[in-house]
Amino acid sequence: MSLFRVTEDTNFEGPHQNTLVAETGVPSSEADYAMIMIHGRGASAPSILDLSSAFETDKKITYRAPQANGHTWYPYSFMAPTDRNEPGLSSGLQKIHDIIEELESDGISKDRIFLLGFSQGACLASEFIARHPAKYAGLIALSGGVIGESVDFDQYTGDLQKTPAFLGCSDVDPHIPKERVNETEELLKQLGADVTKKLYPGMGHLVNEDEIKHIQGMLKL
Repeated sequence: MSLFRVTEDTNFEGPHQNTLVAETGVPSSEADYAMIMIHGRGASAPSILDLSSAFETDKKITYRAPQANGHTWYPYSFMAPTDRNEPGLSSGLQKIHDIIEELESDGISKDRIFLLGFSQGACLASEFIARHPAKYAGLIALSGGVIGESVDFDQYTGDLQKTPAFLGCSDVDPHIPKERVNETEELLKQLGADVTKKLYPGMGHLVNEDEIKHIQGMLKL
C-alpha cells in the first residue's frame, strides 16, 4: 500500500479538518520563524502550546497548535497497521500541511518552520516530515517515531536537505520502543536529515530539562 501524501484539494474531508488551531507568540506578520506544536493522545492544543513558555530565545516566533478531534489523532498504537488508524492518520497529516500552507502564504517559508510533537504528536510530526521531505527549520520529536507496523524504508523518497532533527525518548518508554526511535533515526538520515538522538535511561513518558535545552539550542539560529 502506498503512503498517503497530502493534497492541495481544499475540500479534503477528515475528522481533524475543522478543529481549532491555537496560537501564541508573535503574529505571523512579525515572525522570524514558526513552530507547529502537535499534542499527544488525550491532550489539547493549549497544553502543548504551554511548552513554548520554557523556550528562551531572542527570535520572534509564532506558534501554532492544531487540536485533534476527540483529543486523539488516530485510535490505535502508532505501531498498528496504518490502515487501522485511518482516517485519523491521513487527516492529521493533512492538517499539518494546511497550517504550513497558511504560514507560507504569510511569508514564512518551510526552512523557517519547526515541527514539534510529543508522544502521538511526535509520531505524526515525524511521519509528516518523512513523507514530505523538504528543507525545514527543524523536527523535534519528543517520545515518538515514524508510524506503522514496520518501517518500509523503500516507501520514503526525497531530500530533507540537512534539516536538523532531534529525537528524544526514554530507553524504556512504555509506549515508544527504543527500536522504533532507532529506525526513525535511520530513516531520517536516509532522507538527508541532520539527526541528533538521545535515549534517556529509565526516563518516564515525559519531556525533560535536557530536551528543553536542546530545543533552545536549535532555536539559536
